[in-house]
Amino acid sequence: MLSPANFLRRKFRSIFLTDVSPSSTLARLETSWDINKTISRVQAHRFVITDLQYLLDFAIIFFVLCIVTEPGPILRILIAIGFSLLLLIPITSQFFFPFLPIGTWLFLFYSCRFVPASWRPPIWVRVLPSLETIFYGGNLSNVLAAQKSPVLDILAWIPYGLIHFGGPFVCSAVIFLFAAPGTLPVFAHAFGYMNLIGVSIQLMFPNSPPWYENMYGLVPATYDVKGSPGGLARVDQIIGLDLYTSSFTASPMVFGAFPSLHSGCAVIEVLFMSYLFPRLTPYLMGYVLWIWWSTMYLTHHYFVDLIGGAILSLSVFVLVARSYLPKVQPDKPSRWAYDYVELGILPAPKARLTKEYTPGDWTLYNSSDSSDAYTLTPTSEWEIETLADNEDEFNRPLVNANNAKPSRALNEKAVYEG
Repeated sequence: MLSPANFLRRKFRSIFLTDVSPSSTLARLETSWDINKTISRVQAHRFVITDLQYLLDFAIIFFVLCIVTEPGPILRILIAIGFSLLLLIPITSQFFFPFLPIGTWLFLFYSCRFVPASWRPPIWVRVLPSLETIFYGGNLSNVLAAQKSPVLDILAWIPYGLIHFGGPFVCSAVIFLFAAPGTLPVFAHAFGYMNLIGVSIQLMFPNSPPWYENMYGLVPATYDVKGSPGGLARVDQIIGLDLYTSSFTASPMVFGAFPSLHSGCAVIEVLFMSYLFPRLTPYLMGYVLWIWWSTMYLTHHYFVDLIGGAILSLSVFVLVARSYLPKVQPDKPSRWAYDYVELGILPAPKARLTKEYTPGDWTLYNSSDSSDAYTLTPTSEWEIETLADNEDEFNRPLVNANNAKPSRALNEKAVYEG
């Protein structure tokens, strides 16, 4: 009789590894704990303009560590050291390096409560209600929240208070299992930078949400005002737990109505899922409409906030998809079935391997002088640990696949047979 571990292993192989080519190593993960490998990779890396994003991330994290007062300085130093080690150790850096934009966003969001009021701009109370009236003829949030019931409260709570927080993890798991290698880091970067941009806008352009208008009218707001759970307070009463009242009251971002990051997260998740599973698009769009309704019903956002979050997500998705998002190959049931990856939404011819692949060697190839699509194939010209290691398709030099001439300020040689 099979043990549970062997049963799960056999089941996993039967689902994901039945069509895998024996020579395919594209989806192999890094298993080394040697920090010297990461140091050597950084020394060999040819820095390009897009690497500035990481300088921005570290600058924001340094700013956060300087202004926060909780936790104490010793614990903050330990957190910084621990996070640095996660980025340096190869087996962990393959996951935490793509996570860096998300971590930067979370650090910045947490630190908002420690930013002195004297550093902050004035809070806009009338802008969003005015835009709501101009564009839609009235406050849609108040219209939707006029008729309340426990059933509607629960229906609004499910996407806003549950799926919103679990959705990124579910999407990440699905992308890791079924999408082409390299798709998950692209999702992590897009998700992280979308939220980072959103929080930055909220800090520089603070706006009051609908619950503030319902509680205080259009009276000028100050940063002393506590947050409110809005309609989620009724959910706490229904389930008999304090899940949201205390947390929203102590929110570090009280006046972050625009853009709505609930909308932004939902839209960018749906864009990636629709890209991978086009047949599910109508159902995924239904989820977006569901969470849009819930945010207004619970009086946390105006409709104009939702549109702002959607536009932000769409802009980030288009930016990363054009050159960095691996193309879907419909005949590949899982990440382990891929033996090559094409980057970018424009079509590109397939590259053929010229030699047997050894783990850790990667080069990005430009498929034509006039195309923005790139093909990722194994080669031995560049010692990079794995595609999953730190996903340098965001910043690695690109080699022209047609004539092996440098296409973006590089000196690496191309090994290509076309």
